[in-house]
Amino acid sequence: MSVGFGNAVVKERIIAIVSSDSAPVRRVIQEARRTGRLIDATQGHRTRSVIFADSGQIIVSGLARETLTKRLGQPGPVHDSPDEGAQDA
Repeated sequence: MSVGFGNAVVKERIIAIVSSDSAPVRRVIQEARRTGRLIDATQGHRTRSVIFADSGQIIVSGLARETLTKRLGQPGPVHDSPDEGAQDA
């Protein structure tokens, strides 16, 4: 499943997708960065969602949680939309 900007995650490995707005989630991101479990898939864009993988990895994405949740529910491979970069405008 595409998590934006040319990055992808295996759907079956995803445990949860949450918004990055809350302080507890920000602390999880900081801890994952400190311990080497963070995968940054934002390509320099603002972090809008956080994906928790069954491997313990934490993936940050520049796409909204709602967008990723829709993609997760779709069958087959889901690719980036052409206007993906416009979200940070």
